Amino acid sequence: MSMLEQVNIKPDPDFNEFLKILQGEESDRLRFYDFFADKPIKDRIVGKPTLFSFLLPLGSESMETLIKNDIEFWYSLGYDYMPTAPLSGGFFNPEVVEDTAGLSKGPRWWLTEKSMRRVTNREEFEAFEWPSIDRIDFSYFDLVPEFLPQGMKVIGQGSGILEGVMWMMSHTGLAYAMADDPELVQMIFDRVGEFSVAFVERMARRDFVGAIQFGDDMGFKTGTLISPRDLRKYAFPWHKKAVEAAKSHGKPFILHSCGNLEKIMDDLIDEVGIDAKHSFEDVIVPVAEVKKRWGERVAILGGIDMDVLVRAAPDTIRKYTREVIESCVPGGGYALGCGNTVANYIPPENFLAMLDEGWKWNQESH
Repeated sequence: MSMLEQVNIKPDPDFNEFLKILQGEESDRLRFYDFFADKPIKDRIVGKPTLFSFLLPLGSESMETLIKNDIEFWYSLGYDYMPTAPLSGGFFNPEVVEDTAGLSKGPRWWLTEKSMRRVTNREEFEAFEWPSIDRIDFSYFDLVPEFLPQGMKVIGQGSGILEGVMWMMSHTGLAYAMADDPELVQMIFDRVGEFSVAFVERMARRDFVGAIQFGDDMGFKTGTLISPRDLRKYAFPWHKKAVEAAKSHGKPFILHSCGNLEKIMDDLIDEVGIDAKHSFEDVIVPVAEVKKRWGERVAILGGIDMDVLVRAAPDTIRKYTREVIESCVPGGGYALGCGNTVANYIPPENFLAMLDEGWKWNQESH
């Protein structure tokens, strides 16, 4: 059964207005942004089977049906876009474990040091079957615009550079290799980077794609996963090429990256050239503080803290959301959404309370 009747949102998508947010400007109303939503929470809210984050045909429903149902989720909740991409594979080698979230989908993919250690020396590098952009199937991706309501576009999702390398070497393996064989590290960053940039370019060249978003978690609670110096050496040149590939087709670039990135924010804005930053935690730097510090130079997206969304009651979430909106909206360049993703461990009523409060603020302020 659908939960959509619990919100008072009247969909009126206009991706051109969302673009104003990515350009650091004010829009005609508060816009919503989320990086992606887990399938179980989408299924629960729309009352129908939806897609995984990527266009992966699973189950008995047709891909056309799953695409329509997924679009219904994003459209009905007031977003101006649908985030998706073809399944690229190649670097991702998860283990399957039990999913213990409130809305469980049964098994869950999980990355471990063991599952990620796939290329640790030159022999393994030469033997590995590296993914090719020409083998990626874009046919399902190209179905999406047939069903998009007027005003909506796709935000194409790409996987990150550092993440891709760690999926190949593990974090520990990368740390050892940077000391023992930095040339091998550079070779792997180059392979991952070349593929990632080509993947971005293939998506960005399509007219129905309005922007590109890149997921590359580079930090943890107190710092970056590898040193800022090594990020500048190995990762950022490829991040910059990915940004340039998107912008060569007139598409803004959104970076989703978890962790404490204070020491590299200037690099990301000034050197890499990102248009928007996503993923914030109150325990690191609250989104209102991020907006004060960097909001005149880069768009700030989301920031409703995941711990609040998971643990608080809906009334508390509404109050918290209102405080974030009133702190972040002035001056433009802000869109409302979760601090990370619409994860299936968020109670659906809490997620909907956040969005409903945002829409209520729109009605009161216009």
